Amino acid sequence: MKTFLQLNTIFLSMIMEAIPFVLVGVIVSGVIQIFLRERWIARIMPGNRYLSSLLGCAVGLFFPACECGIVPITRRLLHKGVPLNAGIAFMLTGPIINPIVLFATYIAFGNDWRMTLIRAGMAIVVAFIVSIIISFIFPELPFRNVEQMIAETAATSEIQLAHSANPQLGGQLLDVMQHAIEEFFSVGKYLVLGAFIAASMQTFIPTSSLIHLGSNPVTSSLVMIGLAFVMSLCSEADAFIASSFRSTFSVGSLSAFLVFGPMIDIKNTLMLLGIFKGKFVAVLIALVASITLLASLVVGRLFG
Repeated sequence: MKTFLQLNTIFLSMIMEAIPFVLVGVIVSGVIQIFLRERWIARIMPGNRYLSSLLGCAVGLFFPACECGIVPITRRLLHKGVPLNAGIAFMLTGPIINPIVLFATYIAFGNDWRMTLIRAGMAIVVAFIVSIIISFIFPELPFRNVEQMIAETAATSEIQLAHSANPQLGGQLLDVMQHAIEEFFSVGKYLVLGAFIAASMQTFIPTSSLIHLGSNPVTSSLVMIGLAFVMSLCSEADAFIASSFRSTFSVGSLSAFLVFGPMIDIKNTLMLLGIFKGKFVAVLIALVASITLLASLVVGRLFG
């Protein structure tokens, strides 16, 4: 009975923590769907893949969304014509380098900017490298349902043409909310399932048993990457958990926890699988994990 109550408490806390950010994400997604024109994206998006990935990383500064809310926004941007590499760069950095998360990290680590800057810098490096590699491996958008994507794009174009002829703000806002509701129910089921799996793993896999595995820099970073995936914390709160491990883990392994978790966890993995093909998601997770591990080892060498 006690185990069930613990599972229920963790599950509900994850859902309650994530729902506000998912709502923000789907509303922003709806705004993008209705108001953002493809020609505007073509005008501002660099043709060079390296510059477009850098721009994708930078855009995350202006979107205070967690890893759950960022997925529907990324999906909508890709539908609008944003290159895959730029969309992935944005999706990976957005939950980390936005001002809310950076300030929370600053507070969690005792008003110290060092860990905040390490987290932001490492996130940009990891996201940039991953997005460039992805652009070479997947030259085409790896959506699960290409026909649905084409239909949605065509429907959006018709709506935008109709509003161009009769630009009434009330009708546009109604369309935004309609798209937001559809997006919410589309991604919401994966959020609920992911939260339940993450809560189950936290309940039945003792954290202490994983911590004992961190005996050297490589294994300690791997343990923290595993913890970040299993715990599936919201990026606005994970720094406070990470700071509690300061006496046990090095700066390098803590940075792995702070970077990998907001990029990839159980919740957003299931959300990604609902949008992208399984092969793409597997490659993305493998790249993020391996490059985060390497970056954390470098951070450990530089900052001890």
